[in-house]
Amino acid sequence: NDDQPIALENVTSDILRKVLEFCEYHRSDPLPSDEEPSEQHQWFNSTKRQPDICEWDSNFVAAMDRDTLLDIVLAANSLDIKPLLDAGCKNIADKIRGKTTGEIREFFNVPNDLTPEEEEQIKREN
Repeated sequence: NDDQPIALENVTSDILRKVLEFCEYHRSDPLPSDEEPSEQHQWFNSTKRQPDICEWDSNFVAAMDRDTLLDIVLAANSLDIKPLLDAGCKNIADKIRGKTTGEIREFFNVPNDLTPEEEEQIKREN
């Protein structure tokens, strides 16, 4: 029913504006079907089994600061906007690729709760 409200818990007005900007840009794009993604969808490359991100989408998420990008990914996931979710996740993956555990923790603001001994043990095991 089109009259039913959409839950937007934890989506701020600034993030919603960004989501709407993305949706407005893609308003005339064909909608993906419920079937397995195929080559007919411009955002999916079936040979690589990963989404193709158009230049506009890539630039859209690349211009965001870390906090906005993470909030956009959460909003896109909650609102089931797969192309925006894919663009955000790919951007995050590109940002953390090749980083150390400490650098990834810093990116996501995850405190290091391991003792130096525990860290050394993990390094020896891996």
